[in-house]
Amino acid sequence: MVARLGGTARTDQLRRIVSERDLAAAVRSGSVVRLALGRYGLPSADAAIVAATRLDGMVFGLSAAQELGWPVLRRADRPWVQVPPNRNVAPHRRRGVRLGYGETEGRSVSSPLRTVLDCARRLPLTEALAVADSALRSGTVDPDELCSSANLARGPGSAQVAVVGREATPLAASPLESALRALGLGVPGLRLVPQVELQVEGVTLHPDLLDERLGLVVEAEGWLYHGGPKQFARDLWRYTALTVSGRTVVRFGYDDVTLRPDWVTQCLDSLRRTGERHRDCRQSA
Repeated sequence: MVARLGGTARTDQLRRIVSERDLAAAVRSGSVVRLALGRYGLPSADAAIVAATRLDGMVFGLSAAQELGWPVLRRADRPWVQVPPNRNVAPHRRRGVRLGYGETEGRSVSSPLRTVLDCARRLPLTEALAVADSALRSGTVDPDELCSSANLARGPGSAQVAVVGREATPLAASPLESALRALGLGVPGLRLVPQVELQVEGVTLHPDLLDERLGLVVEAEGWLYHGGPKQFARDLWRYTALTVSGRTVVRFGYDDVTLRPDWVTQCLDSLRRTGERHRDCRQSA
């Protein structure tokens, strides 16, 4: 019955269905876990939901994005739980939890829009934009509503919230691609647009990111990108065809973006300067 209630339940909810004796027996057997006074859960219950239940709070931010099923660049290393502003949480109870303070509105998980805004305020831009793009791609957040809400944000982190609201797009194909685009925002004069339709040798291609002015294609390479010999051969043709068509093609992997973001930004800036020189030479010829 705890499973039917979402993996956690209050004593009053359970007592409508099972006796106190049966509940105590379930706890002794380990089939049900006592999370806090008056609150129970399954041993397999999600860590964020369990933590929020234990603290009588709400799953928010990055943990909420994961609960909503959105692909993220990096998963939360500990549950994100928000409690009311006036709540005093003892240090030993907050151990292993990223605790936030704010209105919970009686929810177990923050709303999709609020989840995006919280991530935009608290995460690095690469991770925040990945969450926002995933939210728009899922269709659970409206782009116009996100943009207007982001522009109304005030306080710490509000400048980045506005950037995320302005730059987020459902066109991005993956969190890694979103993160690469976020790094590109730090390069003046570079404008990377996701999934632009290109005709190359009679074939329609959609590069991950394209700066059309500079003829620069930036590809986000995930672990499972090459799905076999045929896909690998097609990818080789794709890179060659894009290069022969006069475009510069560069590829960055997950470790590049997450562990060496400064290096990626330096590379993008160097490519931007090279592209502008080539463009000036063509225009003056």
